[in-house]
Amino acid sequence: MKSLWILFVVGAVLSWGAYVPTIHAGQVAFNKGAIRAFLFVGLAYCLTAVLVPGLLIFVGKLEPMEFPAKGMSISTLAGVFGAAGALCVILALKFGGTPLTVPPLVFCGAPIVASVIGMMLHKPANPPSPMFYVGLLMAAVGAGLVLRFKPA
Repeated sequence: MKSLWILFVVGAVLSWGAYVPTIHAGQVAFNKGAIRAFLFVGLAYCLTAVLVPGLLIFVGKLEPMEFPAKGMSISTLAGVFGAAGALCVILALKFGGTPLTVPPLVFCGAPIVASVIGMMLHKPANPPSPMFYVGLLMAAVGAGLVLRFKPA
């Protein structure tokens, strides 16, 4: 149980890795209907992110049914960031991006931004190793290499 979190990381990697190619296929199936595709992404979010946790809290009693204002407001902001990111991916695909160009930029850029914001919100006790910054740079270079040598 101690490393159960790794299974959820794998789930997130697989889910988000499949997201861009799948939503692109959805847009194509809607005859380039990016906004209609996003509507169904929203429906899926509602089913997955409202009904499932609601049932787990209500029936499973995994967590108390308490909703402090601070937790609700910060979590709602996080949801807005997530939904805005999904909308930006969809619009990037609609306006010329492809499943070979959008994911490397998003999925290499987002961890860099997340690392910086994470350190701002949760200040490290000690300064990060210079290798941490090398890793961030390598993520950016990796995105560039993927884009430069993507399949034709």
